[in-house]
Amino acid sequence: MKTLISACLLGGTLIGISATAAGAVDLAELAPCKPAAARLCDRSEGMTFSGLMHCGATLAAHSWRISEDCRAVLKKYGQL
Repeated sequence: MKTLISACLLGGTLIGISATAAGAVDLAELAPCKPAAARLCDRSEGMTFSGLMHCGATLAAHSWRISEDCRAVLKKYGQL
């Protein structure tokens, strides 16, 4: 379960990584978004690229329902 949530969070950062050509992502930076991803993200698709992109988009779309720390992570990786 932890791996799946981390993968969902990582998916939300993939757009920002490709846009900024950033290096490796520190998974510890994504920790503030774990509770929001567990509540809001649909994991029925499994760990597909499409599913991971939807998770990042879902968190961005519900930015008023997530913590300020999670919003900062989404901003850092270009989701907000």
